Amino acid sequence: MSSVLGKSQIERFSRQLVLKNIGAIGQKKILSAKILIVGVGGLGCPAAENLTRAGVGTIGLVDNDTVNISNIHRQSLFSSKDIKKTKVSVAAKKLKDINPDTIIKTYNTRLNEKNIKKIIKNYDLIIDGSDNFKTKFLINDYCLKFKKKLVTGAISKFDGHVFTFDFKDKKTASLKNFYQEDDISDDILNCEFEGVLGTTASVVGATQANEALKMIIEIGQNLKNQLLIIDLLNLNFRKVNFKKK
Repeated sequence: MSSVLGKSQIERFSRQLVLKNIGAIGQKKILSAKILIVGVGGLGCPAAENLTRAGVGTIGLVDNDTVNISNIHRQSLFSSKDIKKTKVSVAAKKLKDINPDTIIKTYNTRLNEKNIKKIIKNYDLIIDGSDNFKTKFLINDYCLKFKKKLVTGAISKFDGHVFTFDFKDKKTASLKNFYQEDDISDDILNCEFEGVLGTTASVVGATQANEALKMIIEIGQNLKNQLLIIDLLNLNFRKVNFKKK
């Protein structure tokens, strides 16, 4: 990548460039970043959109699902005309419309033990927008093993959870240090039965994108060994500490 921002880049990202914590140096870090988003749903859509608008250089999208009419109220990249189309293909096209310079790579598959190493190895940071604990623990374990940065999110009803991990730091706890068990019911992540307000997905997905950008630029404080709990029904935000064990 060029060491100098182009004229169109300066104009496109002008409101970010004037921020003293970002500037040209921070923007070039964003442009060089490679982020993988697992799950192009309620969390993955707003995360991908915000990161594309911010100028992230390469974004990978992993999902094997197609757009359903019940997705549209909370999955912000999709519309009624996208029903029955693959999520990654629709999302990729819309993200390219937002920022043609962002490289979008698609993986129309379900992340599993056989393909995860090959998929995540070329990305600096992973955003977990999956809807089941098996996938979340799989992502957590591989990010820990390969010292990746990870931002995990979950939503249900009016509530959201966000974790941030930088596994290059040996003092960083993992997702398993919080849950402390492998066999957890996915019912608490099941929007079909528990329900979820669409804005909850937007807030949590955007928060994941915000955490990712801060980690890329290396500014501010992240959620090291903390869980952010978002209660949008009562508009409460609080952090819970947990330790590496």
